[in-house]
Amino acid sequence: MSDMKQIRVEKVTLNIGVGGPGEKLEKAIKLLKTISGSKPIAIASSKRIPTWGVRPGLQLASKVTVRGKKAEELLMRLLQALDNKLPRRKFDKFGNFSFGIHEYIDIPGVQYDPSIGVIGLEAAVTLQRPGFRVKRRAVKVGKIGIKHRITAEDSIAFVKNKFNVKVGDEE
Repeated sequence: MSDMKQIRVEKVTLNIGVGGPGEKLEKAIKLLKTISGSKPIAIASSKRIPTWGVRPGLQLASKVTVRGKKAEELLMRLLQALDNKLPRRKFDKFGNFSFGIHEYIDIPGVQYDPSIGVIGLEAAVTLQRPGFRVKRRAVKVGKIGIKHRITAEDSIAFVKNKFNVKVGDEE
């Protein structure tokens, strides 16, 4: 296989939505910091939804993005929390995938913290190939050719080989 066809993990984004500011948001930020080792940020809403009590600028969630070798190590631990099994529906048509973890204590290497309690989180994994920068660069932005794009089947094969994950109803 050509070096340009090699798939790699671009980033892993962890997200915890708490629904409002205050103590829950502080706990979520603290949890993401302990899991990832990076500094999380608080996410503010941009819309007004009066029935939910949401207004623009209200902090509702926190997230952290991890890249590089650290992202692969984190992804390995997160997949172990799911017993290395993912349903096929978790993969989108662009080759990315996401999943949820009900309780953070399922992640290997993370101890229960009584000051945080029990919280779940979401993980979104973005995959890329060399050359994907052309769609994001500032000068002379280009498109990624159809043959170079990552499909769901490509990402499933990558996850099976690299992380030893069972996808779908495999046993």
